[in-house]
Amino acid sequence: MDNELTWRDIISGEMPPWVMRFIKGVGKAINRYRMIQGGDDVLIAASGGKDSLALALALSVRRKWLPVDYTLRALLINWIEHPIPEEYRDKLAEYFDALGIYFTIKDEKQFPSSFDGDFNCYLCARNRRRILFTYAEETDTKLIAVGHHLDDLAETTMMNLCFRASFSTMLPVQEFFSGSMHVIRPMIETRESTIRRLADTFSLPVVKPVCPYDQTNVRARLKPIIQELSHIDKLTREHIYNAHDFSKCLMEERRYDI
Repeated sequence: MDNELTWRDIISGEMPPWVMRFIKGVGKAINRYRMIQGGDDVLIAASGGKDSLALALALSVRRKWLPVDYTLRALLINWIEHPIPEEYRDKLAEYFDALGIYFTIKDEKQFPSSFDGDFNCYLCARNRRRILFTYAEETDTKLIAVGHHLDDLAETTMMNLCFRASFSTMLPVQEFFSGSMHVIRPMIETRESTIRRLADTFSLPVVKPVCPYDQTNVRARLKPIIQELSHIDKLTREHIYNAHDFSKCLMEERRYDI
């Protein structure tokens, strides 16, 4: 039965059909936008939450199925003010090692002096992105994979539409620094409910980072609204996704000198 399985069973190839569909769905989005190609080095932004752990699992297992190879590494930013429990360092290291992913934890300040005592979701995200980009540059990694999913896209769309008068959202592929670096979102077509089921059923070593605004920010308040809309039409999230034009997100073919 599903509840007797662990993430190690997935690695060994023992998985129910719905997990295989999840991994193939991630691969479908990757192929649609050419996110990851043979020879690429990919940095996974690992928070320790269910989304980034599911992403790492999908990218690792998918790599075994392909005739091409790519390198995976993961970076977890551990906020000094709100550190993850010490025992989870070993659990996460064991998880990523089993997946064949180079794993690093960086202890950083969540409230740097440059904030001048101010703090909000935007500043936190900007600080995290700065650390990720710096590490990617140090390791000569040009692709950063983040665990945003279909629900995140729908919520971001509603936030921008209702509060910024803009019909825009997060992109499957987002270019930075004149194309020298890209953020990719391989789970952009995957529902959060599937990821949650995966994490619960297979006991992923999820550690939830402390966030002072986790339950009160705008995104958290929009979640039940999206859920209510999905009761009217179960494909609400997919409709929001398909309403956007992502044709410019198709990445160019890459060539590597061997």
